[in-house]
Amino acid sequence: MTFLPQLARAALITTLAGACSLALAQSTPLTPAAPAAPASAAKKELVQKLLTLQQSGFEGLSRSLAEQSVAQMGQQVGAVLQTRIAPEQREALAKEIQAEFNKYGEDVGPLLRDRVLKLAPGVVGPVLEERLSEDDLKQVITALESSGFRKYMQLTPELQRLLGQKLVAETQSQVEPKLKTLEQTLSKKLAAAGAGPAAAPAGSAPAPKAAAAPKAAASNAKK
Repeated sequence: MTFLPQLARAALITTLAGACSLALAQSTPLTPAAPAAPASAAKKELVQKLLTLQQSGFEGLSRSLAEQSVAQMGQQVGAVLQTRIAPEQREALAKEIQAEFNKYGEDVGPLLRDRVLKLAPGVVGPVLEERLSEDDLKQVITALESSGFRKYMQLTPELQRLLGQKLVAETQSQVEPKLKTLEQTLSKKLAAAGAGPAAAPAGSAPAPKAAAAPKAAASNAKK
């Protein structure tokens, strides 16, 4: 992609990540099926330990939601820059827009991260207490604490990055024309309906999920 490559690539990568997260959430509902007996103190302690071990996973969820919400906006802005902005103005404007994405992510990314860490004990904890036995919890904790698993988890961001870059490189030439065709089709439909030429919607991203810029802000949220 000629302009805003960071936004466009992150849009593809984070959209895929969001789809995977949604599929997992739908296949493993976190709502207790029925009231359960109060958990023992020992079980509550195990659950708390498991929640602590999973903190990085909760933070990852907040980053995914943050990136998801602006991925579509990044695509739209990139398309508008490429097709409707004079060539001599594109680079400077792209830098200004990227700075706005970064600023937004620096503001909202930490908010989502802090909130998910506060919500996790009350949302995830009761489900773990109900669905897993003490022996189950001990087995999970043992697995999470193993050196091999820790090394694997540390590699996960790099593996995702490498796979995402390769995916974009392999599919860019196929996806980009389709995206441009879609934009042109929607523009024609909007124009025919009297709405005028389609522009990058400033507030098209779902507000409840909005959080961070696709690339630079995601890294800032990790800090």
